[in-house]
Amino acid sequence: MEKVFSLKKNGTRVRTEILAGLTTFMTMAYIIALNPNLLTNFGANGGMKLWNGVFLATCLASAVGMFCMAFLANKPFAMAPGMGINTFFATVVGEIVGITGLSFTESYQAALCIILVEGIVFTILSFLSIREKIVTAIPYSIRMGIAPAMGLMLLDIGLGSNAGIFSDTGGPYYVMRDFFGSLSPASAKNTMGSGYLEMCITVNTMLIGLLLIVVLARKRVKAAVLIGMLGASGIFWASKAIFMHVNPFDGLAKASWLPPFSDMVETTLFKFNFSSFIQVGWFTAITLVITFCMIDMFDTIGTLVGTASRAGMLDKNGSMPKMKEALLSDAIGTVAGACTGTSTVTTFIESASGVEAGGRTGLTALTTGVLFLACMFIAPIAAIIPPAATSAALIYVGALMLMGVKNVNLSNFEEFLPVALMLVAMPISGSIGHAIGIGLVTHTIISVLTGKAKQVSILTYVISIIFFIKFFLIV
Repeated sequence: MEKVFSLKKNGTRVRTEILAGLTTFMTMAYIIALNPNLLTNFGANGGMKLWNGVFLATCLASAVGMFCMAFLANKPFAMAPGMGINTFFATVVGEIVGITGLSFTESYQAALCIILVEGIVFTILSFLSIREKIVTAIPYSIRMGIAPAMGLMLLDIGLGSNAGIFSDTGGPYYVMRDFFGSLSPASAKNTMGSGYLEMCITVNTMLIGLLLIVVLARKRVKAAVLIGMLGASGIFWASKAIFMHVNPFDGLAKASWLPPFSDMVETTLFKFNFSSFIQVGWFTAITLVITFCMIDMFDTIGTLVGTASRAGMLDKNGSMPKMKEALLSDAIGTVAGACTGTSTVTTFIESASGVEAGGRTGLTALTTGVLFLACMFIAPIAAIIPPAATSAALIYVGALMLMGVKNVNLSNFEEFLPVALMLVAMPISGSIGHAIGIGLVTHTIISVLTGKAKQVSILTYVISIIFFIKFFLIV
């Protein structure tokens, strides 16, 4: 382990790295079931065979990406099909259905061509170090602002959208909007109906888990985040059993433990439908590829820079060693996702939880990747981790990352304004890439108007123009 991952050089050890990998896994295990749910509308589109294929593709492609991150870049970052972009992918599949009249599964196979081309383009750009140059073209102030912006995004996810409650009156109901946002407990109960009790359990689980993590971290317990999540999970399970008279493990008895490989072979494995994809028209096809490339490019860059900043992995210029290898790992993961049958694989913001748990090398990513592979057989166990427990970790890590705003030059308004817009845009838009784009465009325009045009690099101008076109001109 020492020879492969340079543990001593990075100030870590095997036990810490494995616990960090387990922590990251627990905070992002939701994607294993949520990704096929979003891409197939819970199996309604394409049937359960397509759902099974996407489920296995999610596990396999994520593991491939993380193994590359472990051995090529030796970084603790985890990967999986990105949230937001998977919803966009599902929308594109629906549009292809409308344009071509094909079935959902055939249209899904056509849309996989976009992911394959995107992955190949990124692999070439990574080999040529072009993606690395794009990272250095991002102004220093914006690079330093990415971590706190991601912190706000994690806080928004943890409090706003991670734990949703359904009831007889509908849903999902969320903690910040529907519980704390209600005028009174009575109005919250009227709105949520039978889900109010579960919401109360969820809120208490989150707060107790958060306080447990804070206390353990104060005592310098390395596995504070992991122990906090496990403790919160125990509280949630016990509360549901005691107050709701529900067995939280009831689903394990009915679960299927055998990976449905035959379904993946039939529906998604190397099922590229190029002839159907071209039916949408060349202009639309090229536009879709460019759009996916832009979103993934800056989502990945933002996550890598922001998480590396929190881990102290950036040099004095705000650059991360082995950025090229990390970006190449991300590109390979996307190609693996296309070949197995899922949307763009990207670096996950939840990697920050493993970094906070002490993860500093590729052994953290390797551990998370192995657990994703194991989920092909033990997915029901991953499914019982309550969102309330992972929310506690996301809130804690988000608050820590938000503290990075001190690294931004707050005394210079011209530098801070683009960062401020990025801080707001990231949690509201839900897109790391779009938030960085807003920051870049604003920074470039301010520089030109204040007589600092020569201080902006040509590549920064190019990226800003591309974002401007994407935001305002491409229909």
